Amino acid sequence: MQHIRNFSIIAHIDHGKSTLADRILELTGSVDPRLMRAQLLDSMDLERERGITIKAQAVRVEYEAPDGQSYHLHLIDTPGHVDFSYEVSRSLAACEGALLVVDAAQGVEAQTVANTYAAIDAGLELIPILNKVDLPGAEPERVAAEIADLLGTDPADAIQISAKTGMGVEKVLEAIVARIPAPNGDPEAPPRALIFDSEFDQYRGVIAYVRMIDGSFRKGDPIRAMQNSTHAEIDDMGFFRPEMVAVDGMDAGEVGYVITGLKDVAKLRVGDTLT
Repeated sequence: MQHIRNFSIIAHIDHGKSTLADRILELTGSVDPRLMRAQLLDSMDLERERGITIKAQAVRVEYEAPDGQSYHLHLIDTPGHVDFSYEVSRSLAACEGALLVVDAAQGVEAQTVANTYAAIDAGLELIPILNKVDLPGAEPERVAAEIADLLGTDPADAIQISAKTGMGVEKVLEAIVARIPAPNGDPEAPPRALIFDSEFDQYRGVIAYVRMIDGSFRKGDPIRAMQNSTHAEIDDMGFFRPEMVAVDGMDAGEVGYVITGLKDVAKLRVGDTLT
């Protein structure tokens, strides 16, 4: 578990969240550059068309740190629109840290403030990031000072990047490993997992996105959703890399998906606990 980092990216709409996510996938070699298409994480057609992130996606990438250690980073993408604030709060509950991305020209906006408070309430370690510093209208010093006021930190803590060109993104990965704590959970305890998102697939039924808090699940295990007392069995489970890759089990601290064959989304509600 010491080598797992769970984080999300918080940003105002159009401040470059999806672009940064794409760069992280590219730098960690999760996606073949030939297959790279803009906003890879936004898998719903509506999202790419409107350029906003609706579903919280959860991708697992492998990162080889400069110290030679290998880390599993789970990037949990949160929607930036104000209408999705419940989804944001569920996504944050699955993380230990967050990247706070602010456009170096636009500065801190109201939505950024709201999401930052949500992250602080969830007890997350925040890493401030100034994006688009390569643009002519950028004012990194002014915006770094705004972020410092918001977080009560030193303006020099903000990492300056351009998600579009990839400049500075390697520093972001190093900061994730150095500054975000590893998950704390008990690998030996009875299994407990948080459902932070779900989607319906007409062939496979409900796909629940889960963060394992304690213990572990294995394929075929009987599980129960606490709120509705829904009983089911795990038909399939795995990680998003970013396409779905099946595995036989998931342990404390990990983030992935569980498929039970249930057909009704209401039976596996977002925010519910699986045991």
